[in-house]
Amino acid sequence: MKIYFGPYRNFIGPYQIAERILFWKDKQSDQVEKLGDWLAKNKDGTDTALYRFCRWVDTFKERKLNIHIDDYDVWSMDHTLAMIIAPMLKELGKNKHGAPFVDDEDVPLDLRAISAPALSEDQKNSGDTDENWLPRWEWVLGEMIWTFEQHMSNWEEQYYSGESDVLFEDGVMKKGPKDTFTVDEVGVAAHRERMSNGRRLFAKYYEALWD
Repeated sequence: MKIYFGPYRNFIGPYQIAERILFWKDKQSDQVEKLGDWLAKNKDGTDTALYRFCRWVDTFKERKLNIHIDDYDVWSMDHTLAMIIAPMLKELGKNKHGAPFVDDEDVPLDLRAISAPALSEDQKNSGDTDENWLPRWEWVLGEMIWTFEQHMSNWEEQYYSGESDVLFEDGVMKKGPKDTFTVDEVGVAAHRERMSNGRRLFAKYYEALWD
């Protein structure tokens, strides 16, 4: 497997040009916005020649992609994908600039919106979010990361105890007299259930995996 994703190419348009012309101004200032509007639109609302030229130039700036998959890459594909997904989720967690809406039913009780101080009507009308908005997403991300890290490990071994003693009688494998090997089936089942939920969360919030 060989994968190369080049960086995204930045679009340079009327508003970006306005920011550079008025470099001493804040990018969100009215002056920059007004200059950007003037550079982008004619009086009749149509796009200016400059804006059309910028869009034309942008069509030549495609992101460089090179993906090669070998036949052996699909052996234990769940493990292979986990090695890619887990570090990407970690990087997303370090660089996130916001958080999507997360359903209360997907997080523990103490992280739900109903467990946070109630918002006033003014706060709701202003688009404010409750105190648990970001922690809910951080918890979901954490469960996703944990899940794919498990796919990369031999997690079942932590539920094994004792020593195995095996013998064969008439071609049949049986436990030997010194066999003390046991498996915590309850622990294994709980572990698998948490992994299953992590994969469910990954699928549910897949389109929310943005920076």
